[in-house]
Amino acid sequence: MEADFALRLMTETLLAAVKMSAPILLATLVVGLLVSVVQVVTQIQEMTLTFVPKVAVVVIACITLGGWMLSVAVELAKRMFEAAAAM
Repeated sequence: MEADFALRLMTETLLAAVKMSAPILLATLVVGLLVSVVQVVTQIQEMTLTFVPKVAVVVIACITLGGWMLSVAVELAKRMFEAAAAM
């Protein structure tokens, strides 16, 4: 295995990981910011108020985007197996 090939595989893997995790992380960021604004406005400093909405958004995002994330992972695996078979 050459270094260029290994570097290309690593790059594809990291890009796929970013592509799959970005929607969930962005949704969690938005919900966290909204909850923080609500906490500042109402002066309610409850720990569960920040945790529960984030968990709910992550679950909803995983259910909604799970098929797409699985297809991204399967395509990556196909490309890696094809590249390994070509060597």
